Amino acid sequence: MIRVLLADDEDLVRVALAALLGLEPDLEVVAQAADGPAAVTAALAHRPDVAVVDLEMPGLTGIEVAAELARVRPDCAVVLLTGHGRPAHLRQALTAGAAGFLPKGAPGGALADVIRRVHAGGRYVDPSLAADALTLPACPLTPRELETLRLAELGVPVAVIARRVHLAAGTVRNHLAAAVQKLGAANRAEAVRTARENGWL
Repeated sequence: MIRVLLADDEDLVRVALAALLGLEPDLEVVAQAADGPAAVTAALAHRPDVAVVDLEMPGLTGIEVAAELARVRPDCAVVLLTGHGRPAHLRQALTAGAAGFLPKGAPGGALADVIRRVHAGGRYVDPSLAADALTLPACPLTPRELETLRLAELGVPVAVIARRVHLAAGTVRNHLAAAVQKLGAANRAEAVRTARENGWL
């Protein structure tokens, strides 16, 4: 019997998935969670073999949950579900340690098959997302530009960013301006959004 944890902040989706998986003779849903921190807590308490986690949840994203479970429960395979997966998410998910990446619109039996596959030590990536990820452009930003843009995303003032990265405030402004220009953005907020959507942040 494969023990499964379901984590999704939408109750209806979570209950429907539990009912669907309950029809499978070799799968047992042993715990459910409505947010990222609860998913990690439930994984530690119930020791599932596979955690099926929504990509976007409050508290911790699905990718953050995958990374944390890789650290504290490396024997628990993680399958990420997404309603609107982007190729950048796929790269981040695999880097974080997820073994499966599946859109929520996949056929009914697909999730059970993916759970079995990752439990057996395999991996599964939705083919259309994998194809898109292979054509994703490389990040045009330098590591310093990414670092300053990441801090700017959090609303950190330039003077504070400068102290954190040990640079002059003028240099930080130059890095941010270069990032905005390279991404063809109108301002920092748009640059952050573009970098985030492409999985560079």
